[in-house]
Amino acid sequence: QVQLVESGGGLVQAGGSLRLSCAASGRTFSSYFMGWFRQAPGKEREFVAAITRSGGITNYADSMKGRFTIARDNAKNTVYLQMNSLNPEDTAAYYCAAAIRWSSGANDYIYWGQGTQVTVSS
Repeated sequence: QVQLVESGGGLVQAGGSLRLSCAASGRTFSSYFMGWFRQAPGKEREFVAAITRSGGITNYADSMKGRFTIARDNAKNTVYLQMNSLNPEDTAAYYCAAAIRWSSGANDYIYWGQGTQVTVSS
């Protein structure tokens, strides 16, 4: 069982940056692939980024490449999402999730946080 708690969301102007954090409980954090997803009102949940258990490999949705960076610190049981050059289309609830396989599909992630809201004003 892994419990995930996101933080770091908020209101930011277009062009600004935010850093999301996701703290995991338990001693098995390094056993999981970690991902970030987002969901805007009226839209389906979409993949943002994923990172392997060691942090050596990352994957991003095309629209996030070059703007977002996922990282993890297994000693702190935490995964991060650095978001730069934000635009209003990035407004959404952002969720971190844990999986036991390498995937960009939400259905493969078995543990989810409650989400943190990111709002980008124009």
